[in-house]
Amino acid sequence: MKQVRIKEILAQIKNVKIAVYGDFCLDAYWLLDPRGSEVSVETGLQARAVGKHYYSLGGASNVVANIAALEPQAIRVIGVVGDDIFARELTRQLHELGVDTTCLVAQKENFDTVTFGKPYLEGNEKPRIDFGFFNKRTKKTDRALLDGIKTALQSADVLIVNQQVPGGITNESFIDEANSLFKEHSDKMVLLDSRHYGHKFKHIYRKTNDSEAAKLNSVDVGLNDVIELKDLIVYARNLFEQFDKPVFLTRGSRGIITVDSSGVHQVPGIQLLKKLDPVGAGDTVTSALALCLGAGVSAAEAAEFANFAAAVTVQKLFQTGTASGAEILEIGKDADYIYQPELAYDGRKARYLPESEIELCYESIPLGRVKHAVFDNDGTISALRQGWEEIMAPVMIKAILGDKYETADETLYHKVRRRVLDYIDKSTGIQTILQMEALVEMVKEFGIVDRDKVLDKFGYKQIYNDALMQVVGRRIERLSKGLLDVSDYTIKGAIDFLKALRKRGVRLYLASGTDHTDVVAESEALGYAGFFDGQIYGAVGDIAKYSKKMVIERIMTENKLHGPELAVLGDGPVELREARKRDGLAIGVASDEVRRHGLNAEKRTRLVNAGAHVIVPDFSQHGDLTRLLFGK
Repeated sequence: MKQVRIKEILAQIKNVKIAVYGDFCLDAYWLLDPRGSEVSVETGLQARAVGKHYYSLGGASNVVANIAALEPQAIRVIGVVGDDIFARELTRQLHELGVDTTCLVAQKENFDTVTFGKPYLEGNEKPRIDFGFFNKRTKKTDRALLDGIKTALQSADVLIVNQQVPGGITNESFIDEANSLFKEHSDKMVLLDSRHYGHKFKHIYRKTNDSEAAKLNSVDVGLNDVIELKDLIVYARNLFEQFDKPVFLTRGSRGIITVDSSGVHQVPGIQLLKKLDPVGAGDTVTSALALCLGAGVSAAEAAEFANFAAAVTVQKLFQTGTASGAEILEIGKDADYIYQPELAYDGRKARYLPESEIELCYESIPLGRVKHAVFDNDGTISALRQGWEEIMAPVMIKAILGDKYETADETLYHKVRRRVLDYIDKSTGIQTILQMEALVEMVKEFGIVDRDKVLDKFGYKQIYNDALMQVVGRRIERLSKGLLDVSDYTIKGAIDFLKALRKRGVRLYLASGTDHTDVVAESEALGYAGFFDGQIYGAVGDIAKYSKKMVIERIMTENKLHGPELAVLGDGPVELREARKRDGLAIGVASDEVRRHGLNAEKRTRLVNAGAHVIVPDFSQHGDLTRLLFGK
């Protein structure tokens, strides 16, 4: 979705009148500090001291908060709260958002405001403390809620029905009467997001997730079961056929499937490098979908917009965050999509060029038009820096743990290690300075090192680079002494493939996240620098002056290239995603840098997710690859 279209949708949303019926909840965050704890004199039990506490809107309240962030014309809520301190805080926050709470019913008996108490100790969430799970709504309360729904159907552009709390609806006759209202106002958009009563509501637009969709299709699935994409599409189609109204099936990091009268539409998930918190992302999607529908946006576009909004909120930690228009615009400007996760995580689905190890990731691949080709260096052609991950990981772990590196308990050490390895895995291919910029944020995130001792990105890069260059230097020395030769430090067949492309008149470029002086020196030491008649690019210490994105844009612009006239080859996701954004041909090199031939299965997963059209383990079958690329 282009920026201009996002801006148009945001402008249309400002005219929307929206109502929300649902379970209005409060999230209570209690950040515990063991330094202030004491043993109770009265009980002899260890007390827990709260160092900080704050409260944010949860459940349907969080849906409203997300709606308010996009500034529609009017918001009305329909729900019930207790007569307690949590109700007063919830209502106060809704009023601050400019919400009409006329239909927020206060039931004084047998009802506590639903509140989720979330104690955190040293950044880890402890068992939740829940209020309001034994509520019983009275018939009088139900009558007031139904009156509120009827008014909303008469006056609002769209109504959200958001049910999240078990037992939130005491009298199921309430659902029957609500269904009668929805049928009576069948021209109105009613978007249902229900965890426990989805099979009972009728005449609605439906937002659901994969496991809920399966259950609504009478298919029993476990919490961690993986449901095939083809099955999910069938489930979504069946649900659409119930009421001939759009169905939105959310798949977490795998995006959203939409089914409406025009067919099936798929929005891919978005790759994010930061630590993520998916809590509340479903509320964000619900709110964004409803606002778009109320603004007259198509179901497919609504799903794409909602996908951007959710990508904003999952990056906000320790809060049920919201997404503003500016934030949605920013993430939509240059989103990194996750392509074909089913294929990526299941090698059994791979399909190959006959009698080869060349994997064809799509039925239709834009071949036969390559005029220019951009190569990544490390892991794609050169193996001089093989093992850089094993060098970077301990540098990052030591930076995060600081003086506690030797003494940190096993739980903390492995928590840091997992965080570091996950980031390295996702960031392969970007400039080292950007990885070090992320390291600075991770050091601050864990908060183990005193702020005044945290280095800047250049300081951490120097530590990493010094360690890496010791290894690279020893390898180059062996090469210069004739103890090893070029074939020991290059991916099998890579140089022959470069020769074949040059012979066909393809202009070649080398673009690396490594410092420019180093990538030039290393490509010259291995004897292939001369093949790159386009140019050799590398990092210059200023991300504003160099990135693979900038290189690819420059090559396409200066040479007036169109889509697959440019091929991009690399073993990292970054360069392949940049190729896909410009409709270029993305060729993933899933190389085993230790053996320098054969497939690295983990790389293959990353590269398919990054949008590779073709995957090769190495260039040993460069003849077949060349013929494939040129359609011969």
